[in-house]
Amino acid sequence: MHSPSDNGLIAVTGATGGVGGRVARRLAERGVTQRLVVLDESRAPELDGAQVRVASGYADGDGMRGALDGVRTLFLIPAHETKDRVAEHATAIDAAVTAGVQRIVYLSFLDATAESTFTFGRDHWHTEQHIRASGIPEFTFLRMSMYMDFIPLMASGDGVIAGPAGDGRVSVVARDDIADAAAVVLTEAGHAGATYDMTGPEALTMAEMAAEISRATGRDVVFRNETLEEAYQSRSSFGAADWEVEGWVTSYAAIATGEWSKVSGDIRRLTGHEPISFAEYLRR
Repeated sequence: MHSPSDNGLIAVTGATGGVGGRVARRLAERGVTQRLVVLDESRAPELDGAQVRVASGYADGDGMRGALDGVRTLFLIPAHETKDRVAEHATAIDAAVTAGVQRIVYLSFLDATAESTFTFGRDHWHTEQHIRASGIPEFTFLRMSMYMDFIPLMASGDGVIAGPAGDGRVSVVARDDIADAAAVVLTEAGHAGATYDMTGPEALTMAEMAAEISRATGRDVVFRNETLEEAYQSRSSFGAADWEVEGWVTSYAAIATGEWSKVSGDIRRLTGHEPISFAEYLRR
């Protein structure tokens, strides 16, 4: 266990994105020296105490090694979904180990296993396993539920959220709450080897969330359950690769199985505040 001052230089990946950018801002507010690892330097947030390094992606092992030189703690945001995402993550993790990083905090996914219904959830499990096997001295996994802000975007132009989720429940979570928890884990001692579940305060069905969106916006939004066959058929028209369509469909299927229904107190325990509810998020 290390005292907070021993966390040394913290690197934040994905600092131009929704969670990474929020984490970087929270670290800056705490007066923490950090290094933002980004694809495009011009898009990096300008923050006090923040250095910026560019790597062309996680698959760029040399670039990642250079960007992480002198870093003690790495906050690793998952790469965008690709067919080769696990291999990209492995390259980035190996680069971190070679660069001398002592600690990785990885943003994983709720109920990640080798057999997760959600195919992208399996990527997170394999990434966790690679971190465990890498020889990195310390690691912590933050397993997030679905983002709250993603749910309204699921509605079609005519106000229908369609997918094979049935009456399953999902404990949707706000990016701000994940960032609050991540900032604590990155800057305070005592989290080595821990896995924390990043969830909202309740688990809701898709129909309940559609009703909340209707209440908040005054626009009629409804949930229509689909069979798996209907879901694959309706999404095959988008021209996406098979692995991508499978990821979209199985995200709903994982809700149906209840794999994302867990409600955790970890955000409250880490941050000292309750995570925001879906209804309150929409009101804000």
